[in-house]
Amino acid sequence: QVQLVESGGGLVQAGGSLRLSCAASGSIFSVTRMAWYRQTPGEQRELVAGVASGGSTNYIDSVKGRFTISRDSAKNMVYLQMNSLKPEDTAVYYCNMGIRKYRYSDANFNYWGQGTQVTVSS
Repeated sequence: QVQLVESGGGLVQAGGSLRLSCAASGSIFSVTRMAWYRQTPGEQRELVAGVASGGSTNYIDSVKGRFTISRDSAKNMVYLQMNSLKPEDTAVYYCNMGIRKYRYSDANFNYWGQGTQVTVSS
């Protein structure tokens, strides 16, 4: 099986920084897509940032210039550096990965972490 474990959430004042980490373990041949989503109560989960296997990245407009997503493919890890945090960034952040489990199959499986709370106080 595959497991994603996040770390790095917490409480921070507006203007502060946090770094989220997510590590994948288990039956993994390769990881294609890596991404961070976030969700607030009563709202749909939204894509915050993604990084493809080739390194190209994408961000939602509200975090551009403040957040940076990066990956360490050798360690099957993805990071989200969050600077200049705002109260509206408060949410549960989820790690997401597209994982190819077998050398002999191109099938991609979608996995989620358990979520980590980020709270930004004003």
